[in-house]
Amino acid sequence: MSNPMTTAVSPLIDTAGSGSEWLARYSDSLMNVFGAPQRVLVRGEGCTVWDADGKAYLDLLGGIAVNALGHAHPFVTSAIAGQLNTLGHISNFFTSPTQVGLAEKLLQLVHAPAGSKAFFSNSGTEAIEAAFKLARRHSTGGRTRIIAMDRAFHGRTMGALALTAKPAYREPFAPLPGGVEHIPYGDVEALRAAVDATVAAVFIEPIQGEAGVQVPPAGFLEAAREITRDAGALLVFDEVQTGIGRTGRWFASEGVLPDAMTLAKGLGSGFPIGGLITFGPEVSALLAPGQHGTTFGGNPVATAAALATLSVIETDGILANVQATGNFLRDGLRGVDGVTEVRGEGLLIGIDLAQELAPAAVQAALDAGFIINATGPATLRLAPPLILTTDQAATFLAAFPSILQAAAATTIGLS
Repeated sequence: MSNPMTTAVSPLIDTAGSGSEWLARYSDSLMNVFGAPQRVLVRGEGCTVWDADGKAYLDLLGGIAVNALGHAHPFVTSAIAGQLNTLGHISNFFTSPTQVGLAEKLLQLVHAPAGSKAFFSNSGTEAIEAAFKLARRHSTGGRTRIIAMDRAFHGRTMGALALTAKPAYREPFAPLPGGVEHIPYGDVEALRAAVDATVAAVFIEPIQGEAGVQVPPAGFLEAAREITRDAGALLVFDEVQTGIGRTGRWFASEGVLPDAMTLAKGLGSGFPIGGLITFGPEVSALLAPGQHGTTFGGNPVATAAALATLSVIETDGILANVQATGNFLRDGLRGVDGVTEVRGEGLLIGIDLAQELAPAAVQAALDAGFIINATGPATLRLAPPLILTTDQAATFLAAFPSILQAAAATTIGLS
């Protein structure tokens, strides 16, 4: 891989400066909703990023499952640049070949029946908002309830937040849109008891990413389909994090046909785009003209980026790589002292630790040149680019024991 410049070059701003200088400017100018950034990143190539001080990192988080093809993928960047040179934004009074083509491609990939449709947004939480409104439109005849799962994360806008289970996210913004109830994830009997003719929709993540990569028991999604169908409720799969090859399949719910599916994150390989797929003509007709919309959703550039992403995944054997590299990582992690459980599918991996070292491990990993994520005091998450190689994964496996040792030493020193 070529040696990077220590700072990015931009015609719009002088990018010179150390990481500490940029972080001070960040603190002075940006709203504190994310906390202090861990590093100032200036350049990426493949699975590697560089910070403002010239340090390289193997990116094992991929922008939280977003950079499906890594950083600066040449085909994706050329598709974006080429589309911008042709047509950038047109409003939803018009359409474009890339918007129509992406809708057709996604409907084909999800094996959607005739009459199915797509709606494009800018993010995952916006896709969930569209699905929430879809559920509301299905609320005739006394269907006032929506069922979601304990520990679910569906986004931070108000409708998505009502579906999200974490009290720390919800409580500062109460009252949220009503009628949402949470039940234990993966519990078929709890789902059966909750769903009746008063339920408009059930929202399920096929794997719960924010909750620490929780995989449901075998047969749970199939049972959810049966239960919702019998009750006349919509089944909505949130594939924002698990879709577009993340699990080594196009979609984690493959084999179970929902009534609606939300997508985002890896769909544009870093370019903002989300989507809602509705299955069949009846569900697809629930939202009529004027009942939902978006200014930027489905614009020619975003849909070109998504088409380029899907093309590379399809033609470059990416799904097979995800399966092979994911298996290699999980097998290696299970043998590390201090790891109690490894979960996940493909390149969405949760790691439980014997001690509450996860936040310290994130910092130790940065010091060692790796980007990982803590979803809880004792749980780490990996969601690297789908192009990660086993050789790259092996460098992390070799360093991980020392990372945990450094995290333990730091934690003991602070206690």
